[in-house]
Amino acid sequence: MAEFGGQMAADSLLTHLLRDAGVAIGGGCLCLAGDCPHCLATVDGVSYVRTCQVTFREGAAVTLHAANGQLPPLESPGERPPVTARTTHCDIVVIGQGPAGRVAATDARSVGAHVVTLDAREGQDVIGVYPGPLVVARTEDGMRHVYPRGEIVVATGASEIQPAVPGNHLRGLVTARAAAELAASGVPLGQVVAVGTPPDGIVCELASGTLVRFEPSSDPTRVGAVVMRDPGGVETRLACDTVSLGLGLTPRDALLRMARGMNVRGVGDVLLPAHVPPCPVEGTVCPCAGVTVADLASVHARGFHELELVKRATLAGTGPCQGAGCVPHIRAFLAAQGAALQPPFTARPVTRQLTIGEVAAGAHHAVTPRTALHEEHVGLGAIMERLGGWWRPWHYGDVDAEYSAVRTGVSICDVSTLGKMQVSGPGALALLEHLYPVPISTLAPGRARYVFLLDERGYVIDDGMVARESDTRFNLTFTSGGATFAEMWVRDWAESLGADVRLMNQTFSLGAINVTGPRAAELLARAGVGAPPAFLHHGQADVAGVPCRIYRLSFTGEVSFELHHAAADSVRLWHALLSLGQDLGIRPHGLKALLKLRLEKGHLIVGQDTDFDSSLRRLGCEWAVRLDKPAFIGRQAVLRTNRLPLDRQLCGFEMDGEQTTSEVVCRTPAEGATIWDGEDLAGVVTSTTWSPTLGKSIMLGWLRLKDGQLPTDVTIDGRTARRVPTPFYDPEGRRARG
Repeated sequence: MAEFGGQMAADSLLTHLLRDAGVAIGGGCLCLAGDCPHCLATVDGVSYVRTCQVTFREGAAVTLHAANGQLPPLESPGERPPVTARTTHCDIVVIGQGPAGRVAATDARSVGAHVVTLDAREGQDVIGVYPGPLVVARTEDGMRHVYPRGEIVVATGASEIQPAVPGNHLRGLVTARAAAELAASGVPLGQVVAVGTPPDGIVCELASGTLVRFEPSSDPTRVGAVVMRDPGGVETRLACDTVSLGLGLTPRDALLRMARGMNVRGVGDVLLPAHVPPCPVEGTVCPCAGVTVADLASVHARGFHELELVKRATLAGTGPCQGAGCVPHIRAFLAAQGAALQPPFTARPVTRQLTIGEVAAGAHHAVTPRTALHEEHVGLGAIMERLGGWWRPWHYGDVDAEYSAVRTGVSICDVSTLGKMQVSGPGALALLEHLYPVPISTLAPGRARYVFLLDERGYVIDDGMVARESDTRFNLTFTSGGATFAEMWVRDWAESLGADVRLMNQTFSLGAINVTGPRAAELLARAGVGAPPAFLHHGQADVAGVPCRIYRLSFTGEVSFELHHAAADSVRLWHALLSLGQDLGIRPHGLKALLKLRLEKGHLIVGQDTDFDSSLRRLGCEWAVRLDKPAFIGRQAVLRTNRLPLDRQLCGFEMDGEQTTSEVVCRTPAEGATIWDGEDLAGVVTSTTWSPTLGKSIMLGWLRLKDGQLPTDVTIDGRTARRVPTPFYDPEGRRARG
């Protein structure tokens, strides 16, 4: 047993490894306080465990991390029970149970407050403070979520400064506090040399002067001497087995910094002014990322003079210790270059590495993303629904008016949820030729083409557009619900083919607004676009002052322009379009109207009108595949299945409304309704709506062939439906082309 802060604590895993197991812990200065990366190990399949802060347990599987920060080869730990999350509400939470933390907790309890204390030494490692406020801690029993009604008291103390000189990677270096704790735990230290403040209760040789470097012993991985320099420049070499380093303290205040603006206060050593060490001259500054003094000098010479920029340019401070070891030295380095002493960089949760199970503990639902226009839709009274993995406006209260605005005037729709990817590089064209079943090389810059993605079996997995910007740059769109899989599909094939391409997912960074209707071009002209792209063309232009790539295509059957723009500009563009189109009767339309509009044009929806074995032949889309292409994904499967008799096909159906004495009553069959051919089960309806323009019910559905023929009349919901060609509306496509 070892005594910490007046309390008895069981052996840590690190103490056991050093004293009883004789394990050679990886090099670097050990702090025994969770502030350094030098005692990290994979324990029972979980990596980045600080062995100084977990209790020794017989039978634990321990693999030390390499000194260069690389993880060891891992074996599966087997089935793991789910991580639980326990929620606690209290008056005050005190983080840290050293002397100052214990006093703060006692004082709060003395006035009747409900106090929760959390301390890493007791297996309660606080990993972040979030708005709410919410304090999240990892414990041996799972995650703990603490919601204090009052204040958060941070009593996490101060960490000891790590050395930044040549040789600081050697074993046998310990902080002064760690030296005292190791000695009290029975770990043999041998001959100890103390640099700076000496450790309590240990016989040691005091080194004077400036620390220059550490030198190895006969074992090249372990310290054998420390070299000091006096004011006159004379170096002295002190032989040793262990070096105790009391180089000063820096407040362990990451939780204080991330909780700014909340009801938080610090007590004890966490409020100490940070000790600034001498400017490092040579050696490793950040052992987590292997950043050296030479690296700092290099980025500084290239203009990176701010601490936040140096962090990003070198990755110093982004590793397991989150800057605890390197930030004091980087601040000293930058100050020595003539700049004012800079504060530590912004602290953000999490302060410790977590497993996916720990991150997900307590979560019971999937996060549904929102577009940048979500609040605009809500403000307009939209009924929001989850569709395609997003929150989207179902309607704004008057579906008929939304539909009419598209067919007779002008309307806008938020289509930001479309999957969007840019493919560029010398291998872009070859990759896309392999992915798509139609030629891409014939697509001129400024042109766009509707395409399907096929799998190796020749079945449809997604659809969208390919738009060519230049010889080596293309923009792709995918369905909202299929975008994630499509991205994975493109990336996997790019890697397997060794394609020299750059792939950038722009789904979340780009917003998209569709301007559609007979007066869409008039609205764009008011917004400053007098010559918009022709049908299936695209181009760059400012729309109401917002830079956009304008795609001329149509899902509604009317003139349509998709305006792709930076998501940060979505609200500004949305407001401008609504304002400019007021006298045109502009109004936004939601998905309910859009699905009606698209069905009138016979446009299918992948995943609704398609199935797991939907081929382009079965979909009636053989025009979308060119078998004279020498190679594309699914080509051989298409050739093989084309030789088989067609068994079923996606077809269009129409059904008249029922006439009563005063009006036409529309009873449109539901999606999923059964299609009957006499007494035979013939298929299923996949999409259905009442068409105000056509005055009848229209449907898409799968229909089986009978004796090699498709029946003309079928029965749906007990009424006759006629098989008809699609599109139902404007079959020549004159309206979309303007």
